[in-house]
Amino acid sequence: MPSTPEEIYQTIRERIKPHFPVLARCRSWRELEAHPVYRSIEPLIRDVLAAPETADYRLEAAPARPRYRFLAWNVERGTEIEGQIRAFRQHPYLSSCDVLLLTETDIGMARSGNHHVAQTLARELGFAYVFVPTYLNLTKGSGAEFDLPGENEIGLHGDAILSRYPIRNPRGIQMRNSMDKIAGREQRLGCPTAVAADIDFPNYAVTAVSVHLDAQSSQNHRRDQMREVLDALDAIETPRLPVVLGGDWNTSTYDSTSAFPAIAGFWLRVFMGVDHVIRNHYLHPERLFERELFELLESRGFDFRNCNVDGEYTVSYDVENPSKRKSLGDWVPGWCFAFIRWALRNHGGKCPLKLDWFATRGARVEAPVVIHDVREGWPLSDHDPLGIDVLPGESADCRQST
Repeated sequence: MPSTPEEIYQTIRERIKPHFPVLARCRSWRELEAHPVYRSIEPLIRDVLAAPETADYRLEAAPARPRYRFLAWNVERGTEIEGQIRAFRQHPYLSSCDVLLLTETDIGMARSGNHHVAQTLARELGFAYVFVPTYLNLTKGSGAEFDLPGENEIGLHGDAILSRYPIRNPRGIQMRNSMDKIAGREQRLGCPTAVAADIDFPNYAVTAVSVHLDAQSSQNHRRDQMREVLDALDAIETPRLPVVLGGDWNTSTYDSTSAFPAIAGFWLRVFMGVDHVIRNHYLHPERLFERELFELLESRGFDFRNCNVDGEYTVSYDVENPSKRKSLGDWVPGWCFAFIRWALRNHGGKCPLKLDWFATRGARVEAPVVIHDVREGWPLSDHDPLGIDVLPGESADCRQST
């Protein structure tokens, strides 16, 4: 069993990747599972997807602070990693963050320059990090990514936590797939996996969790994926630490498991009134379409209402963006885009959505923000980062529960 990152990468390059062309000819997960080549290397694939990767690039111990700043950001594969490094060094808010909950980080993918995104960010910023893989990609990605030059060197994709402070007890929390990851153009082995770790501040400790729920899924499936994360957190032995959970939860309000329910949902929202839906549902998915996910969080002792800027968008879908249109066009028929453009005619062809969130349990929090300026000019990601300040000490809810 490979145990170090270098051994894992070597295993992928030499013992797994040569079989990708054969595996990519399969058209369903069931067909893949029955293939003798897959059966012969399945234990290796399981091993490389199971192990968290950690390293510590901190040069000195960071001091105790009266508050610690957390950031949650979907970095869109790390395709703009050089600009992201500059932002983390120079941006007034990003440069002050202590813990980064990152989703969509690549290792050795052509679409992101074959960088090890989490490791590169941690090394350049002087942070410790843990990366947990979610998928081993048979192909170069989705949409326009498929046509980019070059080939994947490794093909791993996952989520990460970076910290100025020591990281311990890193682990992955696997969630069920929402769809057949072999049946589409972007063929992937694995499943969504949240990354969790305990962060040891000098005067405090918390469990940090970076969660990326499936985009092509139903509202119920996103709720169930969150339940799997919460169940895993509740299974940890006591005493439990306060929890800071953040990431891209893809609360689009849509059932996006396939084109038909997505198109039907689109027309339902058109009949409800585009302005009404944007104002009351796209920016408040917790009110109706994604209500069960947020009710689940509250039933398990998590607070999201004080951890997020109410009604503030974190993504702005632009119907004229060729990259986003091509990605959506992998599974939505081309004729749909004329209707999307028509529906957004009074909004400049853009639709704001609230997809990214924080939730906390047993933590005192202040000053939630959404940082929009990283998408001004040359966007550093298709998502805006979220920030929140966590104050040492138990929350009132935590004291009452004990």
